[in-house]
Amino acid sequence: HSSAGNGNDINGIGIVEKMACIDANGDGNVMGALPIATMKPSISRRRQHCLSLVLSALVLANAPLSSEAFTAPLPKTTNIPTATRSSSRIHAKKELLSEDAISDFCQGTNEFWKALVIEPVRNYVEIQPAESTVTATSDALTKLTAPPERPGIPRPVWLTILGSVPTGLLWYGYYKFSVEEELYQYEMQETGKVSGAGGYGTLFPFVFGILIGFPLSLLHIPGGEFLIEAAGAWILLGQVNLYKRVNELCVEEDEIKAELGLTDPPLYEWWALLPPPLDVVVGLRQV
Repeated sequence: HSSAGNGNDINGIGIVEKMACIDANGDGNVMGALPIATMKPSISRRRQHCLSLVLSALVLANAPLSSEAFTAPLPKTTNIPTATRSSSRIHAKKELLSEDAISDFCQGTNEFWKALVIEPVRNYVEIQPAESTVTATSDALTKLTAPPERPGIPRPVWLTILGSVPTGLLWYGYYKFSVEEELYQYEMQETGKVSGAGGYGTLFPFVFGILIGFPLSLLHIPGGEFLIEAAGAWILLGQVNLYKRVNELCVEEDEIKAELGLTDPPLYEWWALLPPPLDVVVGLRQV
């Protein structure tokens, strides 16, 4: 507002009291000349506007300094992703279910074939506590005819050959039964789960398969050869599984590895599927 009422403000900047006339005729001529003073307020406002823009630019230039807390990256976390945790739990659960299923199958197989064996035989080969029959001073014959014990009876290679060769590998069948049953009972005692069918479940399917299949094959009765082949496959798979379990026992603890002088598992399990003499070599090494 003009302090003198003459169109000048207190700073001497002309302020017109009347608005500029509008070009009513549209011919570019305004109705009345605008005083020079009417340009001063426009120039002043432009300067103020420019000053405001400059100040705004300075403020914006400093804005990142005050917004670092909002633009800083989020701290990394060590949490395992949910999908990974879920996958691990599912994998562990599947392994547990697999171990339980294998153990249940092996125990069921052992009990089934054990029930088919006559009682006098079952009583003779019943598992015994350690050193019930065999001691450090026992002779070779006592060791060859002793029932299985828990822990197992040490049977060196020379003793195994001594019992197997004169009997045409018949004693080796008993040795096979004893080793499988000793390992079966050891696993049951230690973990309550087993990874093999024991002496009954490993040897007697083979024995019954041969006893029944061989006469049927001689008489050309269908199914005889199949029983013989199935019996042979069963005993071979059992032998491969035995070698696998022996390897696990030999390397499961550093003290055992050091005592046996081992750096790697001692057996090639798949050698059990090869013809002699390779299967014999790995068999003797297993002993």
